[in-house]
Amino acid sequence: MNDALNLTGRLLIAILFLGGAVQKLTDPLQVEGMLAGIGLPAALVWPVAFFNLAAGLALLLGPRVRVVAVALAVYCIGTSWFHWQLRADPWQVTIAVKNWAVGGGLLILAAQGPGRWVRWR
Repeated sequence: MNDALNLTGRLLIAILFLGGAVQKLTDPLQVEGMLAGIGLPAALVWPVAFFNLAAGLALLLGPRVRVVAVALAVYCIGTSWFHWQLRADPWQVTIAVKNWAVGGGLLILAAQGPGRWVRWR
């Protein structure tokens, strides 16, 4: 049962990052605007998109799940800063808190490991 729950959790979290990769690769303008708005190069959208894609696939297939989960947790917690717009757009605060929750789940995954149902260790 634990392995099935672990795999299901990895799949659900992976979908979030794979969807984010597809969004960034097919419609990069929104993320480019966010990056430029805080003084970062808009071209950072491309390495971020490929990181989302590679990390999402790694969560699904299992290589280095603990390391990938920690990297994604840091990413989620770090990107919360972009969404902390209390006065300009309060809805963005919800996204920031969601990122913290996903980061927490990823840290639990890093602590527990991928379970027995992985393609590669």
